[in-house]
Amino acid sequence: MDFRARQTPGLVAPKRKGRDTTSLVNFHPQTSGIEVTEEVITVFNEMKVRKSSCSQEEMRKRKKAVFFRLSDDLSRIVLDPENEIVLGDILDGVVVNPFETFTKMLPPTDCRYALYDAKYETKETKKEELVFVMWAPENAPLKSKMLYASSKDAIKRKLTGIKHEWQLNSLDDILDLDNLAVKLGGNKVVSVEEIKVK
Repeated sequence: MDFRARQTPGLVAPKRKGRDTTSLVNFHPQTSGIEVTEEVITVFNEMKVRKSSCSQEEMRKRKKAVFFRLSDDLSRIVLDPENEIVLGDILDGVVVNPFETFTKMLPPTDCRYALYDAKYETKETKKEELVFVMWAPENAPLKSKMLYASSKDAIKRKLTGIKHEWQLNSLDDILDLDNLAVKLGGNKVVSVEEIKVK
């Protein structure tokens, strides 16, 4: 009996001439060692906490969507300050469809993490909940995809209390609000961002 088959019942590693495949049997992806900055955690906590009594100015500054990226030296996950949607933009009519605006902010050839504060309605009630998005488009460099994939657990550990996670690889995945509705609660969801879904 093959030793590798005894280690993991039902799994037989292929034998290849001149190559040791034992390590393939017990393969576990490693984390990247990339750190999450305090700024990322602060923004997340601000988005997570909904104050019932806040000033109009505080409400206008409330973030609807934020993006996180790897720092230029690839050592940290940082806030992407140039890409965000705040409620003031929505209230002023600068942003008419926040979800569509969010999708247009995703870079077509690079990866990102994002938080989107989804407003949706079920058959019973109206809700607002954060969605953690990992954007890894097919056109992104392989190194970028690998770094973002291996760092995802590090950022998720810091963003405690996230109920919804959405991994996206193409604009086709994200442009259909029905896909977001499925992530938020499946057939119980009747509208997302005040737009009816199937």
